[in-house]
Amino acid sequence: MADTVNIAILGAGGRMGRALIRTLADTPGRAMSAAVEHAGSPLIGQDAAVLAGLPPRRIAITADAAAAIAASTVAIEFSTPSATVKHAELAADNGVAYVVGTTGLAEADEEVLREAAQRIPVVYAANYSIGMTLLADLVQRAAARLGSEFDIEIVEMHHRHKVDAPSGSALALGHAAAKGRGVALDEVAVRGRDGVTRAREPGTIGFAALRGGDVPGDHTVIYAGDGERLELTHRASSRDIFARGAIRAALWAVGMPAGLYNMRDVLGLDD
Repeated sequence: MADTVNIAILGAGGRMGRALIRTLADTPGRAMSAAVEHAGSPLIGQDAAVLAGLPPRRIAITADAAAAIAASTVAIEFSTPSATVKHAELAADNGVAYVVGTTGLAEADEEVLREAAQRIPVVYAANYSIGMTLLADLVQRAAARLGSEFDIEIVEMHHRHKVDAPSGSALALGHAAAKGRGVALDEVAVRGRDGVTRAREPGTIGFAALRGGDVPGDHTVIYAGDGERLELTHRASSRDIFARGAIRAALWAVGMPAGLYNMRDVLGLDD
């Protein structure tokens, strides 16, 4: 890995983009090479560091994603699905490692990432917190060991501005629980209950999404049995934990062979 890793921040004006800019400023040997926002954004031309609450760095926010990616060693993306698929192709064309934290991607969008991963290292995760990655590992293990008499419910809460539900992290936990039980999540997921819902179907995995305030992300997986209940919880108090994890993933990806990776790979949980 080069002495200095140049990192492009795609979606620099968002909450995660600003957290990434602040975290990079405190990471020796890592430099923000570019900051990108969508064309027409009122943030275009602003100093990216100032936008994140730091002293000026003379890196203006640009809409030229192609030039930003070409000038970088690795790109980190927290933006929209439509922008993510376009930038994935640009990263692959330029041989630039790509770290994706965008949520709400459809199957077709994820297919674009898989195609890009045939040419470059792509890290794609719903949550870049190290604690959340370990939680998913525990969720899978617990689901594999607790019998079907334990009902699984996943409760998540995020800030009032979040537009997708359940959160990508909650779905990732659901997939972990389903994997532990040897089933496909789409076949057992219950994403909402209202009115007369009848008795709970055995083997289902339920989701509840709460929205309010400025909560960065709380997730609890409940295993409810007769006479006992196990709850595994992760609470985020700052977006900086996601930024640190994404930067760790970006540094890990540099020099890796082409492929589609996740945070389990970054942390070596499957070794």
